[in-house]
Amino acid sequence: MDPDLSRLDDYLDETGVDGYLVDADSELSDQYYLSGFDAPDPFVTLYDGETHLLFPRSLEFGRAKRESRAETVERYVDFDHQRLVEEHGPDEAVSHVLAAFLDSYDVESVAVPSRFPLRTADGLRDRGKTVTADTDSVVTEIRATKTETELDHVRTAQRANEAAMAAAEDLVAGADIEDGTLVRDGEALTSEAVKEEIEVTLLRHGCALDETIVACGADAADPHDRGSGPLSAHEPIIVDIFPQDKSTKYHADMTRTFLRGEPSDEIREWYDLTERAKAAAFDALEPGATGADVHDAVCDVYEEAGEPTLRSDERTETGFIHSTGHGVGLDVHELPRLSPNGGELRPGHVVTIEPGLYDPEIGGVRIEDIAVVTEDGYENFTEYEQTLVV
Repeated sequence: MDPDLSRLDDYLDETGVDGYLVDADSELSDQYYLSGFDAPDPFVTLYDGETHLLFPRSLEFGRAKRESRAETVERYVDFDHQRLVEEHGPDEAVSHVLAAFLDSYDVESVAVPSRFPLRTADGLRDRGKTVTADTDSVVTEIRATKTETELDHVRTAQRANEAAMAAAEDLVAGADIEDGTLVRDGEALTSEAVKEEIEVTLLRHGCALDETIVACGADAADPHDRGSGPLSAHEPIIVDIFPQDKSTKYHADMTRTFLRGEPSDEIREWYDLTERAKAAAFDALEPGATGADVHDAVCDVYEEAGEPTLRSDERTETGFIHSTGHGVGLDVHELPRLSPNGGELRPGHVVTIEPGLYDPEIGGVRIEDIAVVTEDGYENFTEYEQTLVV
């Protein structure tokens, strides 16, 4: 994938700096996006209209030359690192190497991500370079608009996600009910068992995730509680899966709420309201709308039904207590935001729509789809049906 970095070129021209510098490993998505290289240890990427990589050691040198998109790939040793260590000590030698690296491309000033190593910045300034924080997060902004290749990566991750969700639903739907607890093969069905089935299924589809959410009862009333222990009958179980494709590094995200048994009238009402809120959000999702517009559509549905939201009461601890959604890509949470401060939506923005209601006395209900904004509306990547009682 070759990203369109013309907006980064414009940013460099507008700010009057010579280049953009990143010092991080590829877990930082901006580093991976800009360098096109996946490495577990920190390295330096310079963009000055072209992409240049600098590695402390030779370990990743050969692979970077083969796999990265960079025009040049170099090592500390190429800038007389050992002599500089002998003259200045190991810490100061690094700043001399970086300054020499920038000099080789006639770069005197750089913009850097707002979260940038302080020692690296101070060392470059000591060598006479100008280092300016990029408070606009320009690379992150560029990443928010996906190419067709990136959209295919998200679609692929979502198909794996749906296989994992089906595995989770099958476990819940196939459970017996004994004394208010879900039971399979004579043992209580636990959150941990469902998570294990989710993770195994994702691995079989080339995806992985650090954690997932299978939360029941009071646990489900906290939107980010991962859930633990036996799952109860007659109570909603929130299953939120956000895998990352291991080959492309792109994520998907989806939530369903399942219930084995008989839901209360309140849970049925919550579920119906949340389906309506999600539909209202999709009705508002289009290019030129803002993330705030989409969020307001959800709040309207809940508030008209008498449910509290953070818009109606910023101190509420029950009701709709989070934003409507977020961008998804190399990070599972990235730009744009579907929230009170969400900006303009553009074609290529991949977002979640995930309204929900929460109360520790009742539990929680959330339904989440993932979609891309298109030229004339949106495309919903989510094919998985919505069913409360399983």
